[in-house]
Amino acid sequence: MSWILLSRTTHQGQGYSSRTGYQHTAHRSATPVLLAELPRLLPHYVLGFVWENESFIPIAMLGLAERENLYLHPDGRWLGSYVPSSLRGYPFTLARRDQEQVLAIEQDHLCEVGGEPLFDDQNQLAPKVQQTLDFLVQCEKNRQLTQQSVDALAQVDVIESWPLKVEREEGQEPVTVKGLYRISEHALNALEPETYAKLRGGPMALAYAQLFSMSQLSQLTERANFHAKRGEGKMPEDLDSLFGEGDEDFELYFDQ
Repeated sequence: MSWILLSRTTHQGQGYSSRTGYQHTAHRSATPVLLAELPRLLPHYVLGFVWENESFIPIAMLGLAERENLYLHPDGRWLGSYVPSSLRGYPFTLARRDQEQVLAIEQDHLCEVGGEPLFDDQNQLAPKVQQTLDFLVQCEKNRQLTQQSVDALAQVDVIESWPLKVEREEGQEPVTVKGLYRISEHALNALEPETYAKLRGGPMALAYAQLFSMSQLSQLTERANFHAKRGEGKMPEDLDSLFGEGDEDFELYFDQ
């Protein structure tokens, strides 16, 4: 993706094409998650961690293979009643310019003529764009809190490598997922009471959310099997009724 920093000078009078589905997630097998959305994620996603830029990042698994998203309907709809916040701001994102964060848009969504307005007659962000910016800022604030919780867990050595092997249908080879980390329940329970107490709040919520989410592994297997049948021309017509469908008209917010 190619991101363009929005400028009142450069982009006044231009428009943009809004997201009509989640096709932009087609090759994402995982996506970052936030503390604030854990209650909404748990019924639908397997959570874990990846090691990136010298720190652990909490993620929701979307697929079992690289560049595979099992939550994406062939027509772009989301197969699930909750869409992770990291996927909902598109085609906008926050980018850094010097020491400040600024709004950016994916280049292919810019329109010289037509589309939805980026700025109003007073050269202020159009209401829908401002709403998206507010959402992205809210996400970034919670991302920082989330990272503090992850770092606290890492400091007490309760995050371990996760050699995940997922069984498939009879006759199919098991799938090995590499690069994942999880909470060590043994290490968590072995912490000194004083150390354990310091993890109350965000760190402990994240730790147990990850542990509880592993019960959703069977859902990933079911999704993989249905997508395999689609490849064989056996896709059920109402696939979204089996897994649910994300609300495409939701407001850009997440529960606190």
